[in-house]
Amino acid sequence: MSDLKSQIIAQLNLQDVKPEDIGDDQPLFVEGLGLDSIDALELIVLLQQQYQIKLSNSDEGPNVFRTVRTMAEYIKAHQAQNS
Repeated sequence: MSDLKSQIIAQLNLQDVKPEDIGDDQPLFVEGLGLDSIDALELIVLLQQQYQIKLSNSDEGPNVFRTVRTMAEYIKAHQAQNS
């Protein structure tokens, strides 16, 4: 998961954040890391560029991007489907 955290930090240009600063189950939006809707779009781009995963339904976003763990599980599930 630290690779995913590093990718999130790079994609969102979070210069003062280190992978170890982000908890696996820490909320990414609002009270957690404090991301906003623009960051959500960047996370969608990250999934497409790094993992060739496209969100099939925009309603999935809040569940997929809740925490680093939920993102990792979503990526793992889609990689298993495509292999």
